[in-house]
Amino acid sequence: MGELLRLRAADGHELGAYRAAPAEAPTGGIVVLQEIFGVNSHIRGVCDALASQGYVAIAPALFDRFVRDFESGYSPEEIAVALGYLKTLDWGALMLDTQAAIGRVREETEAVSLVGFCLGGSLAFLAATQVDGLDAAVCYYGGMIAKIADAKPLCPVMMHYGETDSSIPLSNVETVRTKCPEAEIHLYAAGHGFNRGAPGTADAAQAAIAWERTLRFLADARAGRT
Repeated sequence: MGELLRLRAADGHELGAYRAAPAEAPTGGIVVLQEIFGVNSHIRGVCDALASQGYVAIAPALFDRFVRDFESGYSPEEIAVALGYLKTLDWGALMLDTQAAIGRVREETEAVSLVGFCLGGSLAFLAATQVDGLDAAVCYYGGMIAKIADAKPLCPVMMHYGETDSSIPLSNVETVRTKCPEAEIHLYAAGHGFNRGAPGTADAAQAAIAWERTLRFLADARAGRT
């Protein structure tokens, strides 16, 4: 279902991306923003699932600025490597790469939303406060959102957090609720990264609930533009 693309950011940087699209003309578009583990099978799977719902979905390779084609699993060793790349992140550059993906989606449909996970969840919120014309942003366990929640989103925002997330305390979630009351915020009986839950696990059950809410939210945002 998917294919690999090359994108060009406004500063000339070229980056990879994964694109998935429905067989028919898309009814809307989604930019999927990765975790620290790259555009791996999980992120590609999210794009494929969105394509099955009628969206064209593009996931930009946000780490291409410092390590090309990075893709990681979730073993302790792989997590340690991925965490090491956080030191090299440039949020301004991440925004340029996100905007490149938004521009590419807009070549196929004017209706564009964001769905981001962890790092990508924070970036989705940041983009929602800076980029005009987005339909919606869905932020899964974005750890940085509490630090930037004074910024006001320009589109509807939904957020998903795990109640037992060891990296995002519930006090951060309450900070976001207070500073961003317009956001639709949901808590789940799950830890960090629960959208990656293996079939049959408690995390997978919580992920299914979050996914249905996400699809409804995206559909409502798309309907609101017509």
